[in-house]
Amino acid sequence: MKIEKYNEAVKLYYNRLFWYVAKSADDNDLAKDIVQDCFAKLWIERKNIDENKIKPWLFSVAHNSMINHINRQKKSVPIEQSGLHEPQVPFNSEFETKEIIEKCLEGLPSIQRSIIILKDLEGYDYKEIGKITGLSMEQVKVYLFRGRQKLKNSIKEIKLLL
Repeated sequence: MKIEKYNEAVKLYYNRLFWYVAKSADDNDLAKDIVQDCFAKLWIERKNIDENKIKPWLFSVAHNSMINHINRQKKSVPIEQSGLHEPQVPFNSEFETKEIIEKCLEGLPSIQRSIIILKDLEGYDYKEIGKITGLSMEQVKVYLFRGRQKLKNSIKEIKLLL
């Protein structure tokens, strides 16, 4: 890969990669670090990567880095602070739908949140998500179904309380 192709990849994918990690990990500083690390790895591995597969490669590296970080964090953080609890949403009528959905996404386990973002917001198909996450297509479908169900139930609960 030549420097022009690398620079093009940065321009094309930086914002989407950052958005994916920031929404999945719910931490903008972590997202910046992971995205920067992904592009550093892309530069290091530039001779070994097919130019037509840069985007899935970047998302796969970002996903794995994020999961590794979350796993390390779980080992040192009490469960009630690990993001595995129900979403804490202030109940007032000023909340917009987008904010409610974002808060409900935060309450999902990280793998379900990642898969929902990759499928529903980034537009990846099951096979591509499987490659990025290292899961089988069937596992992706199951996590997606369960995540959507939890998201739906959380939204219903919030609407009842509003």
